Formats: sequence, C-alpha cells, structure tokens
Amino acid sequence: MALRIALAQINATVGDLSGNRQKIIKGIDQARKSGAHLVAFPELAITGYPPEDLLLKPDFVESAQQTLLDLSSATKGLIAVIGGLWVEGDLYNGAAVFSDGKLIDVYTKHFLPNYGVFDENRYFQVGQKNPVFRFREGLFGISICEDIWYPTGPPHFQAGIGGAQLLINISSSPYYLGKGRERERMLATRAADDLSYLAYCNLIGGQDELIFDGQSMIFDPQGELIARGKQFEEDFLVTDIDLKEAFRWRLFDPRLRKQAEKIDPALQVVEIPDLLTTKKLKPVSPDKAALLSREAEVYQALVLGTGDYCRKNGFSTVVVGLSGGIDSSLTAAVAADALGPDRVYGIAMPTRYSSSHSLEDAEQLSRNLGIHFLNIPIEPVFQAYLEILKPHFKDLPEDLTEENLQPRIRGTLLMGLSNKFGWLVLTTGNKSEVGVGYSTLYGDTAGGFSVLKDVPKTLVYDLSLYLNQRQEREIIPQRVLDKPPSAELRPDQKDSDSLPLYEKLDPILSAYVEESCSLDEIVNRGFDREMVQQVIRMVDRNEYKRRQSPPGIKITSRAFGKDWRLPITNRYTGKTS
Repeated sequence: MALRIALAQINATVGDLSGNRQKIIKGIDQARKSGAHLVAFPELAITGYPPEDLLLKPDFVESAQQTLLDLSSATKGLIAVIGGLWVEGDLYNGAAVFSDGKLIDVYTKHFLPNYGVFDENRYFQVGQKNPVFRFREGLFGISICEDIWYPTGPPHFQAGIGGAQLLINISSSPYYLGKGRERERMLATRAADDLSYLAYCNLIGGQDELIFDGQSMIFDPQGELIARGKQFEEDFLVTDIDLKEAFRWRLFDPRLRKQAEKIDPALQVVEIPDLLTTKKLKPVSPDKAALLSREAEVYQALVLGTGDYCRKNGFSTVVVGLSGGIDSSLTAAVAADALGPDRVYGIAMPTRYSSSHSLEDAEQLSRNLGIHFLNIPIEPVFQAYLEILKPHFKDLPEDLTEENLQPRIRGTLLMGLSNKFGWLVLTTGNKSEVGVGYSTLYGDTAGGFSVLKDVPKTLVYDLSLYLNQRQEREIIPQRVLDKPPSAELRPDQKDSDSLPLYEKLDPILSAYVEESCSLDEIVNRGFDREMVQQVIRMVDRNEYKRRQSPPGIKITSRAFGKDWRLPITNRYTGKTS
C-alpha cells in the first residue's frame, strides 16, 4: 500500500511541557496539510531530552503524561507517534501511537543506555511489549533510539516475525563529530537486514552540554537512503513509500519470507482503524539534505549549542573577553552567529604584558564581526593588587601568582558587567587547555558557558580558517592565525614554554581521554615517553579545576563533563614510567 509519512524534527526544551506541546501540534497540523497518513516526533518530545532528575518529581511525571494524553484530540485524520513519559505500574520511556483522535497503544523502550552521557537505568523500567500496528493492509513497528542500534533488537522481531514493512524509530541521539555518518551506516544496515522501510526521526537542539543534530532519515528495504533532514536545524520530512515493495523483496529472501507470510501470534498485532482518506495526492519529492563538511558540522554545532543555551536560559546578550588570540576570536564569532552581532560585547583588558598587536587584532575582529567593543585597561588594578600584596609577599620573586592575578582581575570585571547588565559571560578555553589545566581558576574559567570546552586547539585553528573561507573575507585577522599562541601574562610568553606543541598535545589527549589508552599504547603510536608522561600527569592532577569550570558543548566522543566522571580525590596513577 502507498503510505505518506512525515518526520517532524523539532527542537524541544527540557521541562517546557506547554511549549513542546505547541511544537507537536504545529507539526501535526503541518502533516495533515501535507496529506501524510502518519507523522512521527522525536523521543521524549513532550519533556525534552534528557529530563534527568525532573523524572524524580512526581508532579512533573504526572503533568508530562497528562500533556501526552491531551494531544489525542489534535490527531484527527492521521496517525501520530509521539515520544513521552508513560506510567503503567512504573515509569517508562514511551512512544504513544494516536490515530484519529484516540490513543491506540504505547510502545515502551527496551534498551536503556547507561554509558557515556546516558543514565536511563536510573529512571526508567525496561519495556516488555513489542507490538506491530496494522493499518489497512500494511504493518509497521515502533521503537525508540537505542532499540535500533542492536541487530537483534525489537525492530528485527517486528520485521522478521511480525511482518512489519515499515520500522519507525524515534530518537534523541546526542551529537559528536562524525556520529551522523556512523548512525546513517547503521540505519542503512538495519533496513537492508530486515528488508523494511526504516524511518528515523531525531531531535535537534542544545541542552546544556549536549547537542542533538537532527539528520532524520528514511531508507528503503535495500538500505538506500530516500530522504535526509537537515543537520542542526528544525526540519519536516515528507515521503511516499510503497509497503508492497518491502513484501516483494522478502519473497526472494529465505531469511524473512516465511515470517512475512504469517504473523506469529506471540507478537501482538494492534489494529488501527482505516482513516477513510480518499483524497488523491500528488506524489512528493523527498528532500535529501547534503551533509556538512567536518568543520561546518562542528561550527554549526557550536552555534546551535551557544544559541540554545542562551535562549533557553533567558540570556539575550553575551560578553567575551577579547585577548587578540585565536580562542577568544572564534568564541566571539560563534556568539555573533548564534545571537546576532548586536547582542555580543567584546572586552579588551590589556596590561603591561599585552602586545600592541593583540589590542589591534581584538579591535579589528570586533569590526569584522560587527559586535560591540570596549577597551578597559586593567594595568591600574593590577598595579594596585601588587602594591596591596607586596608587604605580605615579603619581596619573594614573581611567579605564577602574579601571572594569575591578571586573568582573575579580568574575570571579576567581566562578572561585574554580567551582573550590571544581565550579560552571560562566555569563557574561551579550549579542550587542550582544559585537559591539562592550562587555565586560571576564577580567572579565564570564570563565566557561565564555555563554547570551546570540547574543541581541541588544532581544531580551533581549522574552524577559524573555515570561517574565513566560508565568508570569503577575513573575519578572524590573519595575524591572529599566524602568531604563536600566548597567554601574555609575562614578557615574551608562549604556550609552548609550558606545554608540548598542540600538534603533539592534541593527539595524546585524544588517545588518553577519548580512547582511554595507556601510557605504553600512546608511546607505541610514536610519541616521546617523557612527553606522554607529562601530559597524563597534567590531565590527572587538574580534575579539581575541570570540576569547577562552566558547562560547554560536547563535540568529541568523550568530553570533560557528563562523559568524564573521575574522582577529584584519587591516588591511582596507573603505569606512568
């Protein structure tokens, strides 16, 4: 049978039951206007994902389930699959199936991820039911996110035993660099293995540290991509599929032919009454959004994450300390794209150690971006601090203490502007610096959100070059790209005085943090043993700093934050010699 399906790739906000409900109603209306028989929404679209310990509040759970049930009246004339909470003796992550204004059934998630950023076993009970839904002469199955990642998960039985010609998976799958392509390969394999159409609807948006990238997809029974939604944008996919095509393919496949001819009574079949739609529709041409490049993908993730963090938390304007370096330059550029240039303030705060070209570069960047620029020299404050502390330091030689006073003064001024005007302070540290503790507590770590927290320094350079190439003009001044990185807290200071070159540091950090490689494994990749030992020691001893730093956007497969849960008090050093 011909079936028109729609996937509503929406940006839900955690806890905004009313706002999310309105987005879902809007999506249902759009599906109805498009002539769709069926529309699907992401996992936990009612509550937003992940709701975390909101799920321990009985009033939230009750309100969320009632909000889901109240949507039934909006589903006149079509079938809607909506992710939400479901209470039936216990709490479940559910997918409610409505048809023509009635709740038909609720599928509950079987596989509850409890690794990386996930804690679903903390909240939900494992689902047991695995229904297949019959609509006219077609059959379809529903699953939720993790259920599709396993070759013999619920969708496999829906297709192989239940005879489902269409598998619908609603998801809230968090982003990291490259995951979209990995996910697409997996889904194509599932569709081909189960000889079924596969429709995958994913969430988009930023939620604290997490980004959801959308990229909803529809595959045919051979695993060929039919339609793909946009990355990092709300989107609405509408596609016509012929369920008889799946049955024809199964006639030639010995694995599924017999199961498709007869439904096993052990698998529940739920009947959906015919909606009696007689209107003949013009065929639709499905959209297939092009995939972004590596740099474009990360940049759009940063823009979406920064914008959503601000908007969803009630901040309209941000402030960034501009040093004339590459990290603060990229942070300001992301903020300008996320919120608009008029809502970004760049603050230069030079001291005696700040080079003239750094101030010039900060001013030029502000002009290139069209953001506000303020120059607030902190030399008088720095000198006052030195004078006040001089009798107590008893003429001890200058060291890190005097260096760290400068970023702490800057952090205080930025927080003063934040308090006075309601601006959110964006910190500018990157993953390389955060990893080894090359930062000052209550100084450059002071702020509300860390845009580059999970972006390695070498990728910061790649993104900056991409930004200039995309705009076909110099956004980040060339001198910023060319000069050696420096904190400019003492004369002629360079990052390489304290750290390995970033070209070496970043792959060592990636191996240790993201892959959990041992010292010997990293050395065997061609790195100097002493250098690797130095990096590992710096990562391990700076956990206390990371624990006090603001949240930031997850970009890599393992970020410092929800992914990384090492104890601060910890005497295990592993093999370090």
